[in-house]
This record gives sequence, structure tokens and C-alpha cells, in this order.
Amino acid sequence: MRDTLASNPLLQDWNTPYGLPPFDLVEAGHFVPAFEVALARHLEEIEAIASQTAAPDFANTLLAFDGAGRLLKRIDLLFSNLTASETSPALQAVEREMAPRQAAHENAIYMHAGLFRRIDALHAQRETLGLDAEQRRLLERVHLDFVRAGAKLPEAARQRYGEVMETLAELTTTFTQNVLADEAGFALELKGEDDLAGLPDFLRASSRGAAAQRGLPEGSHVVTLSPSLAEPFMTFSARRDLREIIWRERMARGAHAGEHDNRPVAAQIMALRQEQAALHGYANYADYELVDRMAGKPAAVLELLGKAWEPAKQKAAADREVLTAMARELGEPTPIAAWDWRYLAEKVRQQRYDLDDAELKPYFSLDNMIAAMFDCAGKLFGIRFVEQHGVPLYHPDARLWEVRDQGDALVGLFIGDNFARPSKRSGAWMSIFRSQSGLDGGTLPIVINNNNFAKADTTLLSFDDVRTLFHEFGHGLHGLLSKVQYERLAGTQVLRDFVELPSQIFENWAEEEIVLQQHARHYQSGEPIPRALLDKLKAARQFNQAWATIQYVGPALIDMALHSLPNGTAVDIAAFETEQCARLGVPEDIGQRHYLAHFQHLFSGPWYAAGYYVYMWAEVLDADGFDAFTEAGDPFDAATAQRLYRHIYSSGNTLEPAAAYRAFRGRDPKVEPMLRKRGLI
Repeated sequence: MRDTLASNPLLQDWNTPYGLPPFDLVEAGHFVPAFEVALARHLEEIEAIASQTAAPDFANTLLAFDGAGRLLKRIDLLFSNLTASETSPALQAVEREMAPRQAAHENAIYMHAGLFRRIDALHAQRETLGLDAEQRRLLERVHLDFVRAGAKLPEAARQRYGEVMETLAELTTTFTQNVLADEAGFALELKGEDDLAGLPDFLRASSRGAAAQRGLPEGSHVVTLSPSLAEPFMTFSARRDLREIIWRERMARGAHAGEHDNRPVAAQIMALRQEQAALHGYANYADYELVDRMAGKPAAVLELLGKAWEPAKQKAAADREVLTAMARELGEPTPIAAWDWRYLAEKVRQQRYDLDDAELKPYFSLDNMIAAMFDCAGKLFGIRFVEQHGVPLYHPDARLWEVRDQGDALVGLFIGDNFARPSKRSGAWMSIFRSQSGLDGGTLPIVINNNNFAKADTTLLSFDDVRTLFHEFGHGLHGLLSKVQYERLAGTQVLRDFVELPSQIFENWAEEEIVLQQHARHYQSGEPIPRALLDKLKAARQFNQAWATIQYVGPALIDMALHSLPNGTAVDIAAFETEQCARLGVPEDIGQRHYLAHFQHLFSGPWYAAGYYVYMWAEVLDADGFDAFTEAGDPFDAATAQRLYRHIYSSGNTLEPAAAYRAFRGRDPKVEPMLRKRGLI
């Protein structure tokens, strides 16, 4: 056993370029033994802090706690990234085994009576300890972490709380794996020209790539449930019957009877979350979650969402009339259905604005848009990206860049993994392999962005894809530019309704004319995007925004309603969703972006539970915040960019979010720029 552990690459020094994980040496079988060693070592470190005879002070308690668990953290970050980006049956088995054990470990740490006594004593004396602002923020955040994890509960309640959290960890893992199973198990093969009717060249190329990934004969075409394929298919396919298949299959992910049915899983998660809230003394789970959010209370969330919901439905009613007229003109059935909306909206957009997504896409190659986002980051923050080759990563699609500042010092590493594949969960996200901190002389961040674009010889993006690319890169910059002392406060470890500000504000630069003129170039000729096409893109910016708003706000309202149910309320997930859609008046021909049985934001972990609203909350901040550049008359105004860097991108969680925003903007945010941007006022 000792020999096995000694040869386990996860437990050895990572003498790799930049201290990256030894991707080429790691196997699924290495993780459980490595976790066992790392979990035990972390507990030893915690015991050493808690059992000190010296009175607690910042260094021997808070600083020691922030620096504990280094081995566990690096193994866990590698594992969680692999299970999301390049999983396998063997890794999924480890995930199922380790989820409750990791939750039990978290419970052991955050309910450690001796450790919490020291932290609680420091918190009680915080006014007299002579702490600087960042030290005090660390103390307050760590103390709150312990309280929210049950440290102040009575002994019997702590034991039950631990059981609840372990079971939740198992259930959220199951939920995630069920969604992936449904997504990976579906592919609609397009047989012959009839099935390909209406599909532009870029989409045919993407569907060939998806077929090749699945080992089908050369020349085959398939459509998967990945948004990068399914959404353009529903936009361009002239085959209404096939559009309906894709729409229904996407809607039904996680809702098929059998071993991957997420409806009972989600119901169990809700029952345990209600019990969790009750143990903390809250009336419902939303109240528990929102205590540590900018919104504070569900009422503030509902007020914001309400400002968008009814105006969006009214605007959609007018849009529906236009789309219905187009359907009649094309000889399509009426009334229109949810699988018709994208298709008809694209026809109207072509007619009204003389703008065709298939005409736009050749100017938005993935490589050019990566260059564009790097260029924007350079102009704003003085950093540059230098691609590195020959360094082993976990998949051939992943690419690696050094990130360097104006003085050529290494700031961090950036990994981009942009293509969909069956072994990767859907969606787009940012993560880290290593956090920035000032510990041990400073650690440089290793940040990764994952997207799910359809791979082709030249990958061409829709403008929505471009926004997604810039959005995730905004998160990436939040991790890369972090400049704080303590890891608990680094990068994206901020309040959930603030974390989307750095990502969403960065999307604005994707729409800037100066950026598009330089980087939106035809992938074959290299010619810049014509002025006329730019003007059309700008004119159509608010087109179909009512549909997009309903698709997002509906699930956000249902999320809040679900998590606001009184503790002890049994939930039939399907029935509840049906009731809420009727209560809200969700238009059947629009539907929702997410349905509960596959709503991973809510049920793959606690992070966005009672929190899907955060994108619109942050959109208020981003629309108002970007206006600062507009008012300065330059999208790259140096003084405004410096404030954005100092108070938003580099400050991590060292500042209270509302104070951080005021320091950047000079005032509190206004909601009107967001509503105006969506065409709702």
C-alpha cells in the first residue's frame, strides 16, 4: 500500500511546467487513495490549529486555517475539473463514492467545536484586534462560513445537519450525472438532403463533426442536445417535425422515467434543503440563502424580476403577431409552437433587418474572437496572452496560454476548452486549477474556461456564442487578475449575485464597433466585416429580446417560488412546474430555457439555488457600470478601466460588494440601463 501511495502522482510534488497537474500520469484509480491521504492530512492540520494552548490570534488561527488543506485543495480542483470537462465511467464512480465522504469532511471541519471556539473568540474581539481591512474581512467571512455550515447548532442538530449535507452531496452528484447521461445518449441522425433542408454550411459542418465524434461513417450528420448544435438547428431547419423532436428532447432531459429520472431526485433535494433551512431557524430555503446575497430577501428579487416579466410578456404578444404573419406567409401551421419561434424569428430578422445569421457567422471564427477578447483585456488591463504548446493537458482540445503583465511578469495561466463532446457536461463555465493568493510568497492562478461550441474545421460562432465566450472570459479575468492576500477572499469567491458582474460587463466589449472592425474578419478572405453588416447587427440588437427575457425570467421566478415553499412542504416537481407556469402565464410558444428536471444551476449543487436571478441582478450592475465608459467617451478609457480593475476585477471578496460597486461607479446602480438595453422601456 505504501509503495502504491508513493507512486501516486497526485501525492507527489508536481514538477511540471508551471506546477500544472500531471495530466498525462493521472488515472481514475489514483483519486480515492489520494483523497484518503489528503483528507486525513487536512484534519491533522485542523486539529493542530484547534489544540494550540496559545490564545487565538489572527496568525495562529485565521491565517493558519486559510493555509490549511493545500494538498486536498489541489487534488479536489483537479478532480472536479476532470469530472466536468472530461469524465468517464471510472471517474463518475469515484465521484459517487467521494461525494458523501467529502461532505462529511466539510462537516468535520466546519463543526469542529475547538476550531470554531477560537474563530468565534476572535470574531467577538474583532474591534480591538488591530486588524487591517482585509484581515477583518477574512475573519468576518470565515466566521459566517462556519455559522452557515452549522457551527452554532446544538449537538443533536449538528449531527442531523451533517447527515443532511452528506445526502445532499450524493443527490446533487446523481442529478448532474443523470443530465449528462440523457445528453450523451441522444443524437438525431439526419439522413439525406430532406433532413438537412434549410441548414447553412456552417451547421452542416458542425453536424458532421458531431457525427465523427460518435464514430459514425464519414459524411454522416447528427444533431445533439448541446446548445451549440440544437439551438442553430431549431433556428434554421426547415423540417418542423425535426425541430419539434429536438425541442422536446431538450425539454425532457432528466424527466424520462427510469434510472436517470431526476424528478424524484430533485424532490428529495428540496425536502433536505427545507430541513437545512429549518435547522438554521429560517422559514424557507430562499430566506436562508439570500441572507448572504446582495439582494438580502426574496422580495427584492421578485421586485427586480417583476420589472422585466410583465413588460416582456406584453412585448412578446406584439412579436407573436409578427411571427404568426410570417408563418402564414411561409405556409407554416398556426398557432405557432415553441419549436417554431426561433425559426420564424430568424425569418423575420432576415426580412426586417436584412440580417442573416448565416451571413454573420463567417466573420466570427472562434480563433478571431479569442484574439478579440485577449485584445480587449490587454487594452483594459495591460495584460497579454502567450500560447504555449507541448505542455500535457487533459484533452487535445484544451489550449494553454501564459498571462503576462506590462512588465512581462507572469500573472497566471489560462486554459481554454471550447468544444462540445459526450464526456463533457453541457453549458459554459469558468473554474480554477489553482487559486491566486499571497500565501507562501504568492501563488499564481491557473484558470480554465469551458464552452460547448460545435467543433468544425473552422469553428464559426453565432453572436450569442461570442457573448458567451466573452462572458466566461470575464469570469476568467476575475480569477486571473485577483490580487489579494488570503485565498478565501480570492478571485470569484464573492457573493453569488456579484460574481456575474465581471463576466457580464465584459460582454459589452464584444459589441463595440472598434473591436468588431478589427477582429470580425471573414474566415476565408480575411476581409473585415462590412460597415453595412455592422449597422444591421446594431439595429437588430434588441430584436427578440422579449423572447430571451421570458426564457430567462420564467425559470428564475420558478426557482424563487420553489425555494420559498414553507419548510415541510412535499414537492411533486413536475406538478409544481406546471402550476407555476400557469400562474405566471409562461407563454407555451416560448417556454423556458431550463426545466426543473435538468436545471443544473439549481440541483447540481447549492450555488445557484434560490439564485438563478443573479444574472439579472448583475445585469443591472453591468449595464449601469458600462455606462461609465460611455460617459467617458471611450470604451477603453484608462481611468475608468483602472477603477474597474482596482475595485471589481482584482479585489476579490476584500470589499463588501455594494461598496466595491460604489467605489468603481461613484454611486449606487440604476435599473433603467438594464431595462433599456433589453428594450423593455
